[in-house]
Amino acid sequence: MIKLLLIFILPLALNASKILSYNIYDRTDRADVMITFDTPYEGVIKQSISNSKIIIKLTDAKIESSKFKKLSSKHLYSLNITPMSGYTEIVASVSNNITLKASKTSDAYGLRLRFSPKVTTQVKMPESEGSNILASLPTKKDGEMTQSYYIVIAILIVGIILLIMIKRRATPKNKQTQQNSWLFKESQSGQKNPTTSPKDDNVSIRFQKSIDSSNSVVMLDFGDQSYLVLMGASNILLDKFTDNKPVTQEDFETILQNRHQELDEFLSLKDETKEPLQAYKERSASISYEA
Repeated sequence: MIKLLLIFILPLALNASKILSYNIYDRTDRADVMITFDTPYEGVIKQSISNSKIIIKLTDAKIESSKFKKLSSKHLYSLNITPMSGYTEIVASVSNNITLKASKTSDAYGLRLRFSPKVTTQVKMPESEGSNILASLPTKKDGEMTQSYYIVIAILIVGIILLIMIKRRATPKNKQTQQNSWLFKESQSGQKNPTTSPKDDNVSIRFQKSIDSSNSVVMLDFGDQSYLVLMGASNILLDKFTDNKPVTQEDFETILQNRHQELDEFLSLKDETKEPLQAYKERSASISYEA
């Protein structure tokens, strides 16, 4: 009879995997127990929970002697491994919210027992009355918002183009009026000087020099004559040239040096009353119209 039992038990003992070692790894969010076997473990793993203890049964697994390990982990308090008849029992003392997940390695030579906290499902709080009102408000779809955005951009581009066209049309006319207003003496009938030929209506700048931030001295060519003008807040004719026109920049600089005192006197007159300034303008204008 004993021989028959040995015949049945011996194959089972030969097929059982032997536990060679176990290691415990404590982490902040879990505790892992790694068990190593001498042969690929093909047994069945059973689990039960009783009084804050998780009991694991490893069928077809054996260990030479009992093992006990006390831990300071917040997930796993202690681990007790005991050899039983036909299986190995592992008792783990854990806290109430710990769950066990067992998994083998790819070659089945290792088994990992992971003790980790239970994943709690976040309960969605009921929305307040104010949030319900906001949620019920109609909102635009993404397509409508994109279309509105393109419309606004198109309006801005059209507006910019119109402003540029208006500025280009208005600027040359204003500029020409400012340059030519002092060159033409209108008669009582409102007509310009009839002696001016239409072909000589173009005004060109021969030389220019800045005196300060708001005033410049310019040599203008108009018709057969050249005019020395002080341009700034108001345009004043200083002199005119017919035959002895300045040809080079040096000639222009020489004229300015000779009139340095006159320019200083005029600039100082700008801070005085209007009567001296008007008298100076009349005196300057007489230069351009004397016979």
